[in-house]
Amino acid sequence: MISQHGLAPLAQEVVSLLSAVLRADLVAAYLHGSAVCGGLRPHSDVDILAVTRRPTTHAQRRVLVDRLLAISGRRARRGRARPVELTVVVHSDVRPWHYPPQAEFQYGEWLRDECEQGITPEPGEMPDLALLITQVLAADHPLVGPPPHEVLDPVPQDDLRRAIVAGIPALLADLPSDTANVVLTLARTWLTLATGAIRSKDVAADWALERLPARHRPVLARARAIYLGDAQDRWDDLAAEVVPHAETVVNQIRRLR
Repeated sequence: MISQHGLAPLAQEVVSLLSAVLRADLVAAYLHGSAVCGGLRPHSDVDILAVTRRPTTHAQRRVLVDRLLAISGRRARRGRARPVELTVVVHSDVRPWHYPPQAEFQYGEWLRDECEQGITPEPGEMPDLALLITQVLAADHPLVGPPPHEVLDPVPQDDLRRAIVAGIPALLADLPSDTANVVLTLARTWLTLATGAIRSKDVAADWALERLPARHRPVLARARAIYLGDAQDRWDDLAAEVVPHAETVVNQIRRLR
């Protein structure tokens, strides 16, 4: 297991990679997510948003992928590491803000199999950037470059809400393969829409557990325990309850949009 102390070297390694690939076009890189919102958990990603001055080339994106495959996650080529989630945006694509925003590049461990087969993430619309940029502005944790409020525009609440809802179908598609993460993300989505706050996944789980019918609590409780390192990522005994749980939370989310 990689501890909180493994964060700084890995984050710096990602910044060094960005500097080597983007060179003078790198505007800034920001840490967000669990590392600055409640603390890293055993299965937490190191979440980084990078801003570049101009679009990347296919060759640049491929170098990013190859280096990230080497340093990210339990299948890292040089030994187990924390997973890295890196998102790159072109400055003019997110400032001035418009919806839907476009991401230039994104890597996460859920893309590893495709990336190892030679597929390189391409630029495209990414509604989730609304939430990501909101998190970055709230965290205010630059790894390199100016503070985020000097680089990024705040996201209007209406755009934040519709981005969260727009991401649900893709999230549910990952439910069978990434159950714990999807269950926790749905809980955090519910909390954010209900309260306007962005909280860590375990805090969101605590909030949602108080509001769920008793039948649907075990799935979320298991996901929370996995996130905290208190349970193995196994679902055999709860397999029949996962989809009904997700549907219940999605119904709550849709009532709030």
